[in-house]
Amino acid sequence: MLLLTHRVPYPPNRGDRIRSFHLLEYLARRTEVDLAFPATEPVPAATMDVLNRLCRRVAAVRIGRRARWLRAARSLASGRTATEGLFYSPELHNTIRRWSQETRFDAVLVVCSSMVQYLDIPALSGVPAVVDLVDVDSQKWFDYAAQARFPKRQLLALEARRLRRLESSLPARTSAITVVTGREADLFESFSSHRPHVVRNGVDLDYFHPHGDPADDGPPSCLFVGALDYEANVDGAQWFCREVWPQVLARIPAAVFRLVGSRPSRQARRLGRLPGVELVGEVADVRPHLHAASVVAVPLRVARGVQNKILEALAAGKPVVVTPQALAGLRATPNKHLASAATPTEWADTLCDLLTTPPLRRQLAQSGRALVETEYRWSHQLSALDTLPGLAECIAGGQKCRKSKFK
Repeated sequence: MLLLTHRVPYPPNRGDRIRSFHLLEYLARRTEVDLAFPATEPVPAATMDVLNRLCRRVAAVRIGRRARWLRAARSLASGRTATEGLFYSPELHNTIRRWSQETRFDAVLVVCSSMVQYLDIPALSGVPAVVDLVDVDSQKWFDYAAQARFPKRQLLALEARRLRRLESSLPARTSAITVVTGREADLFESFSSHRPHVVRNGVDLDYFHPHGDPADDGPPSCLFVGALDYEANVDGAQWFCREVWPQVLARIPAAVFRLVGSRPSRQARRLGRLPGVELVGEVADVRPHLHAASVVAVPLRVARGVQNKILEALAAGKPVVVTPQALAGLRATPNKHLASAATPTEWADTLCDLLTTPPLRRQLAQSGRALVETEYRWSHQLSALDTLPGLAECIAGGQKCRKSKFK
């Protein structure tokens, strides 16, 4: 199998890597995998060691920042999406072309619409192709446009329309399309009359595990985890820090809100100067910060699919408060498995109740952990790949020869 991911799929410490890595690990136990991806920064040797153990061949092709944005501009000017330009590399294209001439692949799995362009390589013609959209990205750009001002609104809406056109072309080009929730499948079907297969996200229940309630170990604390250079995360954190957290501090002056995530943007760094807000930034292991938090907040105003940060917090036995947008992709019941709030006042009331009531925190945390144990095991979610058109034969034919490698 040829697997094309839009970023390095390891370590699984952020949303775009978590699903890709577990897909890779699942497939590598069942068939031979050749993996190729563009890399926007150097790939550590330890990461390559892990990927090389899982795969037959690995191609990590570096794309410089300046080259990426020049290609994005050219792609946009030519009538395509800027996203395609950001993830295009002539070297990666040539590598995939060479591999596909040397090997008659049984299937190709493409992760995210940005990598679909590589299916145009002639030697891949006739190879069953599956595209894992994860989310319907065009809707995310429409959502961004709705919140932006002129002229940014027009640029975001243009990208959204072109991505929607690309997504609409996929049913004629692929054996199957997958998304992460039924809600995303409904959305795709609404503009293409084709219903994608649903392959839901999971969570590593052994890695993320409960570690008690920190009520007696320090001041009440609220935690946000997410890449702090990602627009949806930064937008949600800014809204929370300016609209919600001041109301909480007025009632609980000792409370602390911590921001944990990689590559904090300038806007994210500014939030660390606000009263009661602590910018932690990138960490090697998020679990100690989850364990130390009284409550986890996911205040996203733009959210597609399943938020891994919610699943991880629930698995860690934390009470979680989310927006309706972040809740929509989950099979979770508000006030049973987690809490949901929409307005700043609802958020402040909910957080203050949780921060000052340990039994309420424990009740929500226990129910949340039980939910992910029942519904969100990776092995259960990814078993849908075994019968997926375009992948089923490749997986079935490869299982016997792979078993010995993983004994």
